[in-house]
Amino acid sequence: MTPTAPRLGPALARLLLVAAALLGTLLATAGPASAHAALTGSDPQDGAVVATAPKEVNLTFSEQVAMSDDSIRVLDPAGKRVDTGEIRDLCSGSVVRYGVALLPGLPDGTYTVAWQTVSADSHPVAGAFTFSVGAPSKTSVALPDTAVGGGLVGALYGIARYLSYAGFVVLVGGGAFVLVCWPRGAAARPVQRLVVRGWLALTAATLALLLLRHPYTKTGRLGDVFDLGGLQAVLQTKTGAALSSRLLLLGAAALFVAVLFGAYARRTDEKEHKDLTFGLAIGGTVVAAGIAGTWALAEHASTGLQPGIAMPVDILHLLAVAAWLGGLTTLLVALYRAPSVERAAVERYSKVAFGSVVVLAATGIYQSWRQVGTWSALTDTRYGQLLLVKIGLVAVLVGIGWVSRRWVRRLAEPVVSGTESESASPSSSASESASESASESASESASASEEAAEEAAEEEAGEAPPVVPEASDEVDAGRAEQLARQRAAVATALRKKARDADPERAGLRRSVLTEAAVAVVLLAVTTVLTSTEPGRTEEEAGRGRATAGSSAVPDRPIDVRLPFDTGGADGKGTVQLTLDPGRTGANALHIYVLRPNGRPLDVPEVKIAFTLKEKAIGPLPVLPDRIQTGHWSASGVQLPMPGEWSMHVTVRTSDIDQTTIEKNVKIG
Repeated sequence: MTPTAPRLGPALARLLLVAAALLGTLLATAGPASAHAALTGSDPQDGAVVATAPKEVNLTFSEQVAMSDDSIRVLDPAGKRVDTGEIRDLCSGSVVRYGVALLPGLPDGTYTVAWQTVSADSHPVAGAFTFSVGAPSKTSVALPDTAVGGGLVGALYGIARYLSYAGFVVLVGGGAFVLVCWPRGAAARPVQRLVVRGWLALTAATLALLLLRHPYTKTGRLGDVFDLGGLQAVLQTKTGAALSSRLLLLGAAALFVAVLFGAYARRTDEKEHKDLTFGLAIGGTVVAAGIAGTWALAEHASTGLQPGIAMPVDILHLLAVAAWLGGLTTLLVALYRAPSVERAAVERYSKVAFGSVVVLAATGIYQSWRQVGTWSALTDTRYGQLLLVKIGLVAVLVGIGWVSRRWVRRLAEPVVSGTESESASPSSSASESASESASESASESASASEEAAEEAAEEEAGEAPPVVPEASDEVDAGRAEQLARQRAAVATALRKKARDADPERAGLRRSVLTEAAVAVVLLAVTTVLTSTEPGRTEEEAGRGRATAGSSAVPDRPIDVRLPFDTGGADGKGTVQLTLDPGRTGANALHIYVLRPNGRPLDVPEVKIAFTLKEKAIGPLPVLPDRIQTGHWSASGVQLPMPGEWSMHVTVRTSDIDQTTIEKNVKIG
């Protein structure tokens, strides 16, 4: 009969429920993976009204992205595609820009630009915007309701990511715990089952990520998980290569686990055991570092600032997490399922955990600086806020670990001899007496059970009529089975009483269980953090959008056409405005007021005011001069800062009839 863990107290049960609730909340609210590459500019820009149809549409991103033929689509008001489908690489230096050519002779109307790609750190990014030629019009383009990386596929992908991290932690941490802290634990079945389950979880999660990758980044349909064409395309990407490499390394990890729980557990010769330990330690470290490298090569560390330093730092960070939290999980299982774990093994793990925390602190500080960059990003971005939550959870874990370390010190106190042994701590005496009483009561119970069984057998033999040998064999087998169950129950009760009689070990179990509950939530926060746009990238993208004019309208003036209606006689028409060069500093402004038939309209007054709401600048009034019928002009129009300016155009067609039209334009 398999021994069962002791029942948890109400406080610990509530603690685990809270941890599970927090974990569910984190995974449920994670939503689609936040894009780590952000769109910082476009040409034409979002909402722009241009006089003539552009020859191409260009998009500028904050970091490198992977483009395919359908990554940029331009749709006319009827939803028909009007681009050539050939992506042009316009990247230059640190500027990441891609474009697609448009078909010639596009009519006036509103066009939709839909784009979808994958950022360099493996996360999908998508969006859409509109621009108009001539004047805005109605459009029938309907974009998908589910964001890329969201929906059921996104939820399953997030769960698989969490399971892959958890499996890695248990596999690597459990193996390290056995080799470094408790070699005798290689023969403990509960520890064997834990490490093997970690390997199975990581392998299954990796396969799931590989199959879900195509619908996660492209289609969003769960039915496409078995699309062989999509799978082949995934294998040709950086993420696909990392996942397939992880599967190959997991084959080597399976060999490591087989040797660890096979030949290593059975080895009795001290020299051979030492040599095998050294070989397993070297091989296991190489395999573990390789598996950790599959994350570093495909995610945050592989792009952005200092990738050559960030990738090895990320590998060290993951190995330290596995040694700490995976060892903690193995210790918890050993304390509950294999209470014979030596006190020296617990003390050795305490030292390993301390070293892991030191490595985590050093690598975490570097990663935080690299991904956040500024104090404002730490507090004002979602990534920074999640990072603060993670730091708080680590601090809680360290605090609970300090409590556990106090229990470890008590466990590790040396046993004294002579007269000092007589004055040993009451807890030790209580533990011994409890163990003895438990043993005696268990033995008495077993003897009583055996005597009762024998008496019942004698009574049956004296009173019952003779039976055939086959029936007698069945009765004997039933009594033997019942006696075996009784002995197993007695043995289980004996082990439970002996285990619970040690207050130091019971206190350590409670503190380690609390650590494990917090570690579950910490791992969930880490999983969400790896799928969130870093604070540094988010701030840079914001600054890029604020200065998007230079990239959104390169080397040509801003052209805007705005329809108006003052409500009076001859009060309808269009204002065509040109701002040249459309950048900060001095600009030349030309305004053409046209009738609905395109002929010039003579109006008594035209006024313009510019406002940069983000910086609280303006309104800056501009009073253009009338050049001729329907043509107004102003020179030296000063726009002091880049950003998204609000332009108010006032047209007066009579003494009492006038209207003001508002339009946002981006100035570089």
